[in-house]
Amino acid sequence: MSATHNESIKAARPEDAKLPIGKSLAYGLQHVLTMYGGIIAPPLIIGGAAGLSSEEVGLLVASCLFIGGLATILQTIGIPFFGAQLPLVQGTSFASVATMVAIVNGGGGLPAVFGAVLVAALIGFLIAPFFARVIRYFPPVVTGVVITMIGISLTPVAANWAMGGDAKAEDYGSLANIGLAAGTLLLVLLLSKVGNAAISRMSILIAIVLGTVGAALLGMADFSDVGTGAVFAFPQPLAFGMPVFELGGIISMTIVVLVILTETTADILAVGEIAGSRVDSKRIADGLRADMASSAVAPIFNTFTQSAFAQNVGLVAITGITSRFVVAAGGGILVVLGLLPILGRVVAAIPTPVLGGAGIVLFGTVAASGIRTLSKIKYDGMNLVIVAASISFGCIPIVKPDFYANFPSWFETIFHSGISSAAIMAVLLNLLFNEFKLGNTKNSSVFSAAPPRLVKREEVCGLIEGDHFEGGKLIDREGYEIPVVTPEEFEQIQTGAIQMPVPKVAKTPEH
Repeated sequence: MSATHNESIKAARPEDAKLPIGKSLAYGLQHVLTMYGGIIAPPLIIGGAAGLSSEEVGLLVASCLFIGGLATILQTIGIPFFGAQLPLVQGTSFASVATMVAIVNGGGGLPAVFGAVLVAALIGFLIAPFFARVIRYFPPVVTGVVITMIGISLTPVAANWAMGGDAKAEDYGSLANIGLAAGTLLLVLLLSKVGNAAISRMSILIAIVLGTVGAALLGMADFSDVGTGAVFAFPQPLAFGMPVFELGGIISMTIVVLVILTETTADILAVGEIAGSRVDSKRIADGLRADMASSAVAPIFNTFTQSAFAQNVGLVAITGITSRFVVAAGGGILVVLGLLPILGRVVAAIPTPVLGGAGIVLFGTVAASGIRTLSKIKYDGMNLVIVAASISFGCIPIVKPDFYANFPSWFETIFHSGISSAAIMAVLLNLLFNEFKLGNTKNSSVFSAAPPRLVKREEVCGLIEGDHFEGGKLIDREGYEIPVVTPEEFEQIQTGAIQMPVPKVAKTPEH
């Protein structure tokens, strides 16, 4: 009786619904198309930074698809202690791209990247069950800074692609290359504006295809190497040699892994809420273990850190299809695509200016996601200092790449990444100002010394969450009275002609 009851509960979960095979494959393909541009971008960026040939980049792309598919199946179907059993698509994380490029440029090459990913993933695996306790040190003021810096750090990559990708080439920075990038960018923007939601969601992928066709017609695309190599092949383990373990790269990648754990936790909670399914700490831990186990295996098969794709969480919300088996079907499609290295070579042959045009929007979207997170925090204390100092500190190696040239190599590897620099600064400042509050004074920072909050009578409609009227007075959520002034009084206060009344705590039963 107990078993039957448990089975009925399990079957009642929205994510356990099973669709016909045809529909599952169709909706699964939609998930693949939604995240395809995002999953192939990291191997293209890192392969380009490492100076790989078209065939080698194709191998990286195939490996990313293959491991991403297996990781998706593990996350959705699940086994004991692994997998949240929710409709989450897994793939190569964008969060680690800038750090891996820094490791490559530091002289370690791909073996150092794989070594850093392997060790950092194992560390992430060990702390996954306890991450619910650690996550408090990664509030929105920290994660928002890091996500914003991910997008900013990748902007130079998009600019380099738009110029041609190879600084030694004769046409590097030519008007033809930049014009092709601009045309692709224009296509992304126009496709995003069309009334069809499906086309809008896939605007980047469609623009890349159309941009490549246009480049081919103009003689700016070379697909001569596509036919070189196998059509079908199982990804060769350790194709680029044994991993190399460098302390600086490992520390830097571990910071990124903490960010990935935070993002995946947020995605698990979000998709659980969308599906109307209960998500507890055990389910989060199972999801994070699947995330880190996939990331630990990934370097063996020539690929990188894995994480849940937020855009696919959005797709679940838009379509209302919450079945985890649909996403598992998408994982199966990714596995099949990963067994076709010829597809990777086709992707590697896409002209870099086309990728540059699309990358401007793609990387900018990442930064915009971080800004959206930062918009949710309050700036009435020291948060403004944390955000300002962290982003500025993170931008130093971006605007001045040789800033740390005279520092020890391990230090340079860590701080040469704008993401690592900003993350370290944000975490430390958050601890200093928001966790260790001894010595703090309310609004003590000169950065928060802004004019008192005023509301014009005609602007009372612009209330924020928590504002309310009590006894004819406008009160904020902390119990302080917000003066309601006339337009004339507002102008006089702004110009200093009259003084602003000191906000008083409302005498309400709660106070």
